[in-house]
Amino acid sequence: MAVECIHGLDEGLCDICYPKAVPAAEGKPVRSRVTRGAPSATRAASTSARRSTIDVGEQRIYHVTHLSNLAGILEAGGLLAGASPTVDISSVETRESRRTADVAGSTAASYVSFFLTPNATLWEGIRLGAADPRLSPETSHATPADFVILVSTVGQTADLESVVADGDAAGSLTRFGSTEDASERMLRRLHDDENSIIAAEFLVKEAFPFELVTLIGVAHDRARDAIRPILQASSHRPKVAVYPPWFQRPEG
Repeated sequence: MAVECIHGLDEGLCDICYPKAVPAAEGKPVRSRVTRGAPSATRAASTSARRSTIDVGEQRIYHVTHLSNLAGILEAGGLLAGASPTVDISSVETRESRRTADVAGSTAASYVSFFLTPNATLWEGIRLGAADPRLSPETSHATPADFVILVSTVGQTADLESVVADGDAAGSLTRFGSTEDASERMLRRLHDDENSIIAAEFLVKEAFPFELVTLIGVAHDRARDAIRPILQASSHRPKVAVYPPWFQRPEG
């Protein structure tokens, strides 16, 4: 049986109950001249060793939606590309740009979008109340606690068609990993690049079944209490965890 913290999260997921260890301070490295081209054998071996420990299937994916959309998601059986939610996070302009942006021979609008981190740039913008043309006016009037985060893993999408994007799926400079090998390489690279993973998207073609949601993150007990009656209508009832850090205003 999985060990849970007081916030309802599995052991190791909660940064409050299981804070990450602070690496020991090291002396300033000595710079050496390296010939341009392939990395040195030492650096390559170090990178290979680090990446070999990453289980791509365990990479979590996060879909942010307004709490008022949850009943409709359950009724539809999951998240549907191109759905018309009660409260739409995306602006009209964003919806239109994704209808024309090419992704693996289709369009960005034909995919359900997930973040690869709960600290994704767009979600942090919502929490800050920042002006962003990608966000709808309804979003600017909402508070972070009005939203829920549906969590799953890359491994849960094994039988679904998916694509990894290293930025906004509608962006002109965004690169995509659409084959299994390319997706895995991109996920590994993003895992090691904190500056890139916050802008990345994990895209699932057409629909993401609700039964693949493993966790619903909420801001406080009131939100959890509001969700429980909605979940009564579903045969699949994922764990609902109160985890305030995902919903707090980012520092700085």
